[in-house]
Amino acid sequence: MRNAMIFVLGIFLAAAVAPLSWAQNAPSGPAAAIAAFDTDKDGTLSWDEVRVAALAKFKAADPDHDGTLDAKEAAKLGITKSMLKKADPDKDGTLDSNEYLTIVKQRFDAADPDHDGTLTVKELGSPQGRLLLQLIQ
Repeated sequence: MRNAMIFVLGIFLAAAVAPLSWAQNAPSGPAAAIAAFDTDKDGTLSWDEVRVAALAKFKAADPDHDGTLDAKEAAKLGITKSMLKKADPDKDGTLDSNEYLTIVKQRFDAADPDHDGTLTVKELGSPQGRLLLQLIQ
């Protein structure tokens, strides 16, 4: 009976830890972004799909849930202090979700050289695309 309880406890602990481990090692990169965020399954990411992903990333990067990213929180997403200053028109030293989306949209447009409004795996794999991926994955 004791061995059975230990076994069940072990299974429970493994199940509890598995999602944490997966989240820390979640797939990243262009193909993973399309697999995760391409809601219409056309093999590309539209601005609407990127916007949804970016807002989720913003929310995850805001641990104090104050609706803004300070310099430290923004830095975890690869946003430098100088980038934050440029994207912060109200000069409060933080990025709200609209200011964050401005950066994301600039990166989206830079990664879309054919200006068709969608990003392919190849475009997401470009240097500009990889900068965008930092803000959505």
